[in-house]
This record gives sequence, C-alpha cells and structure tokens, in this order.
Amino acid sequence: MSRDTKRRQPAATVSGRAPAWLRITIFVVICGLFLIPLLAMLEFTLRGDAGYSFQHWQALVDPENARSYRNLWKGVTNSLLLALITILIVWVLFLPTIVLVHLRFPRLARAFEFLTIMPIAIPAIVLVVGLAPLYRVIVQVLGGEIWTLALAYGVLVLPFAYRAIVAELQGMDARTLTEAARTLGASWFTVLWRIIVPGIRRGLTSATLITAAVVLGEFTVSSLLNRVTLQVALLDVSRSDPWAAVITSLCSLIVVFVLLFVFASIRPRGERRRKQKEVAANG
Repeated sequence: MSRDTKRRQPAATVSGRAPAWLRITIFVVICGLFLIPLLAMLEFTLRGDAGYSFQHWQALVDPENARSYRNLWKGVTNSLLLALITILIVWVLFLPTIVLVHLRFPRLARAFEFLTIMPIAIPAIVLVVGLAPLYRVIVQVLGGEIWTLALAYGVLVLPFAYRAIVAELQGMDARTLTEAARTLGASWFTVLWRIIVPGIRRGLTSATLITAAVVLGEFTVSSLLNRVTLQVALLDVSRSDPWAAVITSLCSLIVVFVLLFVFASIRPRGERRRKQKEVAANG
C-alpha cells in the first residue's frame, strides 16, 4: 500500500478505531443511562413544601437533627470502614494466594476456581445460616466489633476479585515474566510488587472498585447478623425520612462513579508514553 493511499483512508481504518460519531453516540447513551436515574433522585431530594429547595439537604447537617440521623451516620462510617478492611483483605490475602496458585500450583487452579464460585451459587440467606455459628465464636474471641463483618464480606467479594485478577494474570503471561525475574535473582516479593502488581493494575482496580461497591450495597448478611451498615441504616431512616435515604444513596453513587472514572483514567508513565507515540505515528 502506497503512502498516498494510506493517507486517503479514514482514520478509523488506519488506527483500527471506531468512527468518532459512533464513539460519541455510545458515550452519550451510556452517560444517559447513568445520569437519568441520578437526576431523578436529585429532583426528588429537592422537593420542598413550597417548591424546590435544599431544605432536606440542610436537615441532614443540622445539629438539631443529629440525634435523628445518628444511626444513619453510624451506618455510613461502618460501611466505609468495612470497605477499606475488605479491600485490604483482597490485596494482602487474596492477591498473593491467587498469584501463588496461578504460578506455583496450576493443578489446583480448577479446584480453587470452583471454590470461588460457591459464594455466588449459594444464596446469601444460606451463607448467613452457615456464618452465624462461626460468628458466635468470633464474638467470643474477638468481640462484636463491626470490623469482624469484613471476614464475611471477604467471602462475598472473592468471586469478583478472583475473576478480575486471574484475567489479567493470563493476559500478561505472568509465568514467563516470573521465571525471567527469578533467573535474574529477584525475590518473590520483588516479583509480586514490581512485576505482577503493575502488570495486573487494571484487574486490581476492577477488584477494588467491585469490592467497595459490594460492601456498600450489601444488606442481607449485615441485617441478619445484627450489624449497622449503610443499607441497614437506609432502610431504618427511610421509614421516617425518605429524602434522607435518597440523599445518602445519591451521594454514595456519585462517590463510586467518581472513583471509577479516576481509577480508569490513571495510566502508568510507560503506557502514557506509548499512547503518545501511537497518536504521533498515526498523525
């Protein structure tokens, strides 16, 4: 193909990307699917006695109403703490275990994958029946603090974290890179931190966001185990003040969406430079 012919071709053909109008259309449709429910929730929270106002938003931060919303703020704090602890469990416990099985014990991969499916296959109410006797022992040994609920949440998020991490491990050919690094004298910790983690950054980002979303949206386990979390508190406050429940749900959704876009836009320096070179070459 001559250089003049290549120049006359559309940019979508040369770069392999979809036309600009199609990308814009898809982006607008997806944004509409997300924004329309959020705007409807916002409109509901602005309804006042004399038209639209911020009276329901102001009531949430009014010191005189602190006692009414005390359980709600407690649920928000507990859920944020549980999300943080569960994310740490995914990073500190699940990630090394998944990498170890993938690299050193590939024969156990099928059995391990089957175990990760169980929390999805088993209904949440059945999981609680099995966890209740275990939590009696946990309460006797560790106490009934809210952070102990993260152990149950770790089981719930395991299937999602496993799929996200394993998909990236298979895509980066982790075995070959690990063998090369070990041949050059790198320790297992160096391999994990400087080779595996940067290579599966997208998978870890997905696992982290999914973990936070599952923890913030979970109701059945926390309710049946008598723990006050965000969803339990929202149910309680919605009986007396539905506007407060919708406002809190709206804020939590916005925070999750912002984190999603922030994590999705972060790229390593090497990847940014490669993208710049590709754009410059296509230009």
